[in-house]
Amino acid sequence: AVAGSVGGVVEACVLQPVDVMKTRLQLDKVGQYRGMAHCGATIARTEGVGALWKGLAPFSCHLTLKYTMRMGTNAMYVNALRDEEGNISLGRRVVAGLGAGVTEAVLVVTPFEVVKIRLQQQVGLAKEQLRYKGPLHAARTIVREEGVLALWSGVAPTVCRNGINQALMFPLKWACDSMLWGKRDGDGRQLTPGQSMTSGFVAGMVGPFATVAFDVVKTRMMAQDRNNPTYRSMMHALYEIPRKEGVSALFKGLVPRLFRIPPGQAIVWAVS
Repeated sequence: AVAGSVGGVVEACVLQPVDVMKTRLQLDKVGQYRGMAHCGATIARTEGVGALWKGLAPFSCHLTLKYTMRMGTNAMYVNALRDEEGNISLGRRVVAGLGAGVTEAVLVVTPFEVVKIRLQQQVGLAKEQLRYKGPLHAARTIVREEGVLALWSGVAPTVCRNGINQALMFPLKWACDSMLWGKRDGDGRQLTPGQSMTSGFVAGMVGPFATVAFDVVKTRMMAQDRNNPTYRSMMHALYEIPRKEGVSALFKGLVPRLFRIPPGQAIVWAVS
């Protein structure tokens, strides 16, 4: 859990600009940005380099709490699912990862990401021109104007995204450790940071492809005003986005996710 916390802080500081670009690309309905590089350059040129770190406070808090909960709950679920001899099958590892992903999505990820995305979608840096002045002001404004439940907007696609991500990531990390470095459960071996980093990077490669559509829907639902929503539910968003913007719209932000998630997992596992 402590390792997850440290990894979350490091990841947030290093990879925050990539997350800002991902959010802007996913919210772009008119083709303002031609890709990740153009998006980053446009933000830096028109809003200042500091705009690439918008939402850093909720992002770092969210990652710190998320990784602490993820590592802790996965370990708890793995231990609960071991058989009488202390062994655990691949299928049960998947279930443990799924449980960790769902738990973090509901308790930590959704409310912090709602605040983060509301901050990231704002154009400019001058506080007097922004609706949300900072993370605490954003949270208070959202609750006051839209109700407490607005902090859990997009919880369904977030549960799907995080549940699938962790159901894939933890078993893949275990498989990489076994195949690449010959590590086995209970053998007492401690992998080097480089070995753990490599396994974490590889394990983090699959999730972005498997969950990109849920991530786009999550971002759209979190960014909208709950009092006047464009999307009534996850299923409605999954229908409306490709109908109006084409199927490719459900893959927006995939490249930034590939630049953020595998390196992020590498960082977390390297310090664990």
